[in-house]
Amino acid sequence: MRRRPEAQSSTNEPAGANKKNPDQRLHGQAEAKGRVSYSSVLINIGKCLLLIIIIPPFLNYASLQREGQMLLPKGGQIVDVGLGQKMLLLCKGRGSPVVILDAPTGKSSDIWFHVQESVSALTTVCTYDRMGLGFSKRLMQNETTGTEKVWGMSTTGRMVDDLYRLLEAAGIAKPFILVGSELGALNGRFYSHIHDVQVSDLVLIDPIPEDVFEEDQWKEYWYGKLLPSLQARQFSAATGLSRMLIILGAIEPTIKGQNVSEEVIQRQKYLLSNPAHQSSAVDEHFFLNESAAQVRDITKFKPLSSRTSVSVLTGDSFDEQLPEHLNQMVAKLQKRFLKESYPSANHIHIKGADRRMIYKKPSAISQHLRKLVNQRQAKQQSE
Repeated sequence: MRRRPEAQSSTNEPAGANKKNPDQRLHGQAEAKGRVSYSSVLINIGKCLLLIIIIPPFLNYASLQREGQMLLPKGGQIVDVGLGQKMLLLCKGRGSPVVILDAPTGKSSDIWFHVQESVSALTTVCTYDRMGLGFSKRLMQNETTGTEKVWGMSTTGRMVDDLYRLLEAAGIAKPFILVGSELGALNGRFYSHIHDVQVSDLVLIDPIPEDVFEEDQWKEYWYGKLLPSLQARQFSAATGLSRMLIILGAIEPTIKGQNVSEEVIQRQKYLLSNPAHQSSAVDEHFFLNESAAQVRDITKFKPLSSRTSVSVLTGDSFDEQLPEHLNQMVAKLQKRFLKESYPSANHIHIKGADRRMIYKKPSAISQHLRKLVNQRQAKQQSE
């Protein structure tokens, strides 16, 4: 029996119409592989970016925890100044009068390394880290000194209160020679006017005149250029980028040289990578205007005792990296400030120096301090 032929499709399409050409099939497979390969590349790039974002901060944090214990200055003591606050105090040498060194704005006590080493051959020389800087821990939020009702955090009034409690807790002999640079000079002035009996000599290194923040050009530089650069440094430390740049040699410590120990160099690297330290440095710069206003008010309220001698050390310029017109403005305001506030001060000009003289020309500062110490020691012996 014959089979009936199958009915042809109503469409007249050829039988092989649904079958792809071999070339087309290969082309489609290549496109699919290309899409998969492109996706893989994007995924790998995303993983790398994720690692770059997460790993450096994590490794930096872990390193900071370890280094914080290892790099504590030898001979330094962490002093409990009350209310949960602890501050680093490092004293070297023996004898009296004691010399207290207060660092420039945003700097740790290591900035005085050369000066402390030199002068401690004659007497006791103490440096300290202001609250939040270096190895001095900030006040916990649930604790209070009560002074924040009058003086805000990272301002001179609060810093002087911290310093007073530190020196009392450590039992530092009085009267002492108080030395300060920039913000440290503001602190020294405030302290000397309030606790004048405790200070025999006040030494101001490149003091910041209070009126400088009334000048628009200075405020533009300070808040428009300097502060953003410090905030960028803080961000770099928080992300772990600073540590990577230090390893690559792109960032170097401020204090270096043959006479600087490896411990001091490593400690500076630690602080450059420490976001907490950098944050406090930013705060000190941000509130410097308020600190200057506090000093202006307190000096009007309580004049300096006639028993306290005042010395002022300045260089050729406030900062050689500043534009000339800003240096001239600061010099003019400094001159007026000294004439009005300390007309009988011993003004010493250090040739070729600026505000970095503490570590660039430390011998000039040490020479003056040694002279003061010798004078006080001779007076003590005669009495």
